[in-house]
Amino acid sequence: MSPSSPSHPFSPISRRGLLRIPAVAALAALRATVGPESGFAASRDKAKPLNLRVTDLKSWIVNHSAGKNYVFCKIFTNEGIVGVGEGSVTSKAATMKAAIDEHHRYLVGLDPTDIEMHWQAMYRWPRWRGGPILNSAISAVEIALWDILGQAVGQPIYQLIGGKARNRVQMYVHPGGGPTPEAYAERWLAAKEAGWTAGKGGFVTTHDDVIEPVRSVSEGIANLKAVRESVGPDFAVCIDVHGKATPTMASSFCRQAEPFNPYFVEEATQIEDLEELARLRAMTTIPLATGERLFTKYGFSQICHRHLVDYIQPDVVHCGGILELKKIAAIAEANRIELCPHNPQSEISTMASLHVDFSTPNFAIQEISSGRRDPFWDDFFLGGGPRYDGGFALPPEGAGLGVTFDESMAARRPYVPVTRQQLRFPDGGVADH
Repeated sequence: MSPSSPSHPFSPISRRGLLRIPAVAALAALRATVGPESGFAASRDKAKPLNLRVTDLKSWIVNHSAGKNYVFCKIFTNEGIVGVGEGSVTSKAATMKAAIDEHHRYLVGLDPTDIEMHWQAMYRWPRWRGGPILNSAISAVEIALWDILGQAVGQPIYQLIGGKARNRVQMYVHPGGGPTPEAYAERWLAAKEAGWTAGKGGFVTTHDDVIEPVRSVSEGIANLKAVRESVGPDFAVCIDVHGKATPTMASSFCRQAEPFNPYFVEEATQIEDLEELARLRAMTTIPLATGERLFTKYGFSQICHRHLVDYIQPDVVHCGGILELKKIAAIAEANRIELCPHNPQSEISTMASLHVDFSTPNFAIQEISSGRRDPFWDDFFLGGGPRYDGGFALPPEGAGLGVTFDESMAARRPYVPVTRQQLRFPDGGVADH
């Protein structure tokens, strides 16, 4: 038998064959999650006798503070089961609400448990697809549909998409910054003393909405050094450059940050050019992360196949919803890349993320915002939401998503226009943010 024979046990694999291996592995993972023998299929069969039909779709813009609006929706059914979703997009709340409402005429009268069918219809039929508005609208609806299915069969969503892959989920919070490295260090130490095991901050500075390339990087490194000395070597320090850096700023910051062992550096490059990310990848040993502004499996496939990052950060509210997040995670898993979902939103987004985290083998760490109790959200979400213990989240309880919201409180906090920070360079040129 020739070594080049297809049946030889040590036959060389072609380049095309090597590229197919991750794809085949991802397909197998997805079939186990949503295929005909999956828990999802069994749950849909269990829900069919209820003859569920969508009767209405409503959305709300809720102003939380001077700088933030949130966009929520509810899907109502003929059996009284109501699912909730979120589609918050910073500074685009009014546009976002309109995009969610566009799905009313499609959904009313249909079976809400046909989740994959509805996703494909909402994504493909309008012809114009992709981007933060259209995909976040689909995400909000899709999350609400999963909530309905889980309630209909009496199961938390993570049980419907594979069951537990872990017993708890590590969280990272946003400790905040300050005008000096000492102020940074104090806030991070306070987060550690509050019981959290990981945090994320911007570190790279701006002054009066001006980003000065050399100063911003040097001050960022000083902030990072102070934080690392404050929290010690075991606390996970995540860095979010937030797309602010020029390519030279990004490479300079990453090289100088290496001695402080960050967990990852997020969005050190812009999303338009993968070659910029590939170039930075070749320049630094720091783990890289990206993904909050990428959408659907298509936006992540090349980044994963080319191993341009160590962690992907899709956002369940933007990437296409719960099942799309699972599909993205499966592509990453096949390429030995870990999942760190982006999530600066509300308890709905957090709960949707956690259901995926608990059921995903290659999950690493989950973002939440401050980690502090918010009296408004406590009342708005009727006391529901995630449960934390020692810096980790515990499995969601109850059927479906595990959280709902008070419509009357939503009405009392109407939309207030918000304009994001407008960064410039010292010469007046527009900077990324």
